[in-house]
Amino acid sequence: MGFKCGIIGLPNIGKSTIFNAMTSACAKASNYPFCTIDPNIGVVALRDKRLFKIADLVKPERVIPTTVEFVDIAGLVKGASKGEGLGNQFLGHIRAVDALAHIVRCFDDPDVVHVSGSLNPGRDIEIINTELILADLQSVERRIEKIAKLAKVGNKSAPDALDLYNAVAEELNTGRPVRLMSKEVLEDKLLKELNLLTAKPVLYVANVNESDLDGESDYVKVIKEIAKNEGGEVVVICGKLEAEIAELSEGERSRFLEDLGIKESGLDKLARAGYEILRLITFFTAGKKDVRAWTVFEGTKAMQASGVIHSDFERGFIKAEVISYDDYVALGSEGRCKERGLVRLEGKDYVVTDGDIIHFKFNV
Repeated sequence: MGFKCGIIGLPNIGKSTIFNAMTSACAKASNYPFCTIDPNIGVVALRDKRLFKIADLVKPERVIPTTVEFVDIAGLVKGASKGEGLGNQFLGHIRAVDALAHIVRCFDDPDVVHVSGSLNPGRDIEIINTELILADLQSVERRIEKIAKLAKVGNKSAPDALDLYNAVAEELNTGRPVRLMSKEVLEDKLLKELNLLTAKPVLYVANVNESDLDGESDYVKVIKEIAKNEGGEVVVICGKLEAEIAELSEGERSRFLEDLGIKESGLDKLARAGYEILRLITFFTAGKKDVRAWTVFEGTKAMQASGVIHSDFERGFIKAEVISYDDYVALGSEGRCKERGLVRLEGKDYVVTDGDIIHFKFNV
């Protein structure tokens, strides 16, 4: 599994330009609102230096990274929760993703019209957040109405459900997204049933000019303050620059980044940050046929992790042979790790650690 990240924001803030850079796809990047009506979907490889280091040692036939699925969702506008600008359709696309990358325009360009007439990142964020909150409030109020009827006829679970939904409605009515509520509330099955938009993890992405790659402009500072208050993160990206990088070969790309004094591209930072907010980790399998990265949620046990590879692995799970990434790289092979006693035999309840190199044993 990878994860699905929706790209949201106002029209004309660079969403499709960034998406094109991610996927080298041909999503439009036109200078008018709603140029992306159907969501564009692109699957991109997650660059993980550990994967390629393992491959250098094993020299497999194939190297298979884990992936990130990005969904370029058309720009939302004020009134989207009431259907403005095809808002209902777009809000439905947002419900289908795991996390949101909220792109905020932080660049001046007289040739690219701003839908609100001026550049103001704080206002732009508030417009999007307000529309998502209003859409969620409609969903919660409908559920409260339904549960209230059940309570009148003596449904035993209705009172607890009403307490939860009323608390969520109260939070939304204060203008706060659901994701800022307690972990206990967010993990409640009743809440997850609603698939609320503002319960999804959010990354703020500042789309800047090339002169502001360090993110020191007043525009970016506004976004960082908002993210800080929400306990969130900000990734700084120059969409135009990322589009240029995407056209380069791997070797050219590395040299280009080095010349700019950049350790990793903005898009790599975005994918990595997306993994972090969803609490995802990577484990590896390594053999002559292929070296491959696999994604699981933090806290996943060995038996469940084996099922990510194939359901037969999970059904017939016997044990997992585990080598830490650092040990594998330090000694250079599985054989040397075995000689040093660094291959651990773990059972079904072993909790997979980020970077583990695992060989699963199972009955057919």
